[in-house]
Amino acid sequence: MAASRARSTFRLPPLPTIREIIKLFRLQAAKQLSQNFLLDLRLTDKIVRKAGNLTNAYVYEVGPGPGGITRSILNASVAELLVVEKDSRFIPGLQMLSDAAPGKLRIVHGDVLTFKIEKAFPECLKRQWEDDPPNVHIIGNLPFNVSTPLIIKWLENVSQRDGPFAYGRTQMTLTFQKEVAERLTAGTGSSQRSRLSVVAQHLCQVQHVLTVPGRAFVPKPQVDVGVVHFTPLTQPRIQQPFELVEKVVQNAFQFRRKYCHRGLGMLFPEAQRLERTGKLLEGADVDPTLRPTQLSVSHFRSLCDMYRKMCDEDPHLFAYNFREELKKNKCGNQEKEGDRESYGL
Repeated sequence: MAASRARSTFRLPPLPTIREIIKLFRLQAAKQLSQNFLLDLRLTDKIVRKAGNLTNAYVYEVGPGPGGITRSILNASVAELLVVEKDSRFIPGLQMLSDAAPGKLRIVHGDVLTFKIEKAFPECLKRQWEDDPPNVHIIGNLPFNVSTPLIIKWLENVSQRDGPFAYGRTQMTLTFQKEVAERLTAGTGSSQRSRLSVVAQHLCQVQHVLTVPGRAFVPKPQVDVGVVHFTPLTQPRIQQPFELVEKVVQNAFQFRRKYCHRGLGMLFPEAQRLERTGKLLEGADVDPTLRPTQLSVSHFRSLCDMYRKMCDEDPHLFAYNFREELKKNKCGNQEKEGDRESYGL
């Protein structure tokens, strides 16, 4: 009981400000890494509060940088904070925080895209998928250049219940460019509706919980930043493998301004495209003249179920990639042109 009370009242001792840390270690945001620092601790506190109650929680922070959000997480009375930072320039500043919070902050110098989180926290934290989310959270101010591939990777982990989700329905609170945040949360019919909207919303409850003005960051990005909170659903809204859902959704949005049959047709070889696209849409009971942005998650569930049925009937179908067919056709046409020139035609 005493230990629990001690943890719940923890506060960091007086430390140099984030601005002073940046000056002390001569840190500069690397433009090629899309780095932007958040210096206002009132804002970092606000972002961390959007993650919910973190008392005695185990938190995985991605891209801590000079440690602004890191301080706010530590001050939220967490049991343990694990940070993964790729840029070695930030390690000394983070080590200063670790020294100020003995036993609370663990630093890994590594790449969040390849780091294995499955065994980083105690086994006792694991929960059944149908239970309430575990006391494990992911929080991060993501560099813009990795935010989309990282969330796609984590959504695939959600579907497979591995990676950070080996502990159960781990919640995530992450920053994105405002436009990406709006895509993640866009509803059916929204102009921002996209592949990201469908893939995220069929697996998670997704909320755009806060907008942070670009001027709050150093250097100031050209856009504002959206904070998005994800809670994995107990059951995905589309009961098909992640790669199949991704393929159907991605193809549907190939031509977002055209009717949906145009993009969905790219799921099939050119010689059978018209016939098979018709079969897909008819079997899924989807109007071929709907735009991709007008397709709901229910529409995509029907399309994925029908496409799966067609793949089961034709085992070679899922491996088909229209870009490879285009490439082969292009190479074939170039060879024919070469032959024509050789014969003087």
